[in-house]
Amino acid sequence: MVTLQAPAKLNLSLAVLARRPDGYHEIESLMVPVTLHDTLMIRPRADSGVLVSVRFGGRLAQAAALARDVPMDDSNLVVRAARLLAGEAGEARGLEIDLVKEIPSGAGLGGGSSDAAAALVGAARAWGIDWPRPRLADLAARLGSDVPFFLERGPAIASGRGEVLEPVTGLPPLFAVIGCPAAGLSTAAVYRGCRPDAAGRGQAARLAAALATGDLSAAFALQHNALEPPARALSSDVGRLLEALGEAGAVRPLLTGSGSACFTLARTEPEARGIAARLEAAGWPGAFAVGVISAPAAVC
Repeated sequence: MVTLQAPAKLNLSLAVLARRPDGYHEIESLMVPVTLHDTLMIRPRADSGVLVSVRFGGRLAQAAALARDVPMDDSNLVVRAARLLAGEAGEARGLEIDLVKEIPSGAGLGGGSSDAAAALVGAARAWGIDWPRPRLADLAARLGSDVPFFLERGPAIASGRGEVLEPVTGLPPLFAVIGCPAAGLSTAAVYRGCRPDAAGRGQAARLAAALATGDLSAAFALQHNALEPPARALSSDVGRLLEALGEAGAVRPLLTGSGSACFTLARTEPEARGIAARLEAAGWPGAFAVGVISAPAAVC
């Protein structure tokens, strides 16, 4: 059996620069993986089926409102990842995949994309397919814009539609607090309401430089998410959660990805845990205090 952790991610900044001819949007984002993760346990099977079972762990096992339905058919990115690899590699065997979800769905935390990346790596191991990482990255880009990021396992500036990655080094250990409303948001719907603005170009690199020097005040000022206004328009919970984070002590509450989750960076782990506790006490059960992975992490 192959066991892998699939981390969530945060968009510390997200600029939407233009709409592309292929229908996607050109973006520029400083993305970082965090310690909140799903777990995949993968075993090969003799027939060609890909069977996925899902259960909820961590905070999702305690907060029923956050344990949103996860499809187990061909619409699940884990199933699509396994079948794509099997087709490209000429693999006739199937897989059994046990997925333990701790990352809320529809939250902008990349759980589905991260699971897909882990499924590619895990399926390759389970089937004995020894492909170099760039070849798997080609498949990852076909599955979704965020999937290639999770193959790299470290901070990066993402551009293009999200699949062009420039690794970022030198970030200090960081902590964050993530809050998650009961209802998720549709990525497509949020992007439809966004107005592209080229003014955000280069902001991700400036933010990475500020973090690398330990200047959190400058970093807070540089954080921005162009998808926050349309997310607020679609969900009143987003505005309420951002306000609640501020009242709990957050310096710069921000939407991550297309939402509905929001987060703030914290200077220390005790500060993060304090904000998370106050947020939960205010009635937000989806409050996570997490570490931000500042260097590439081993796929395990």
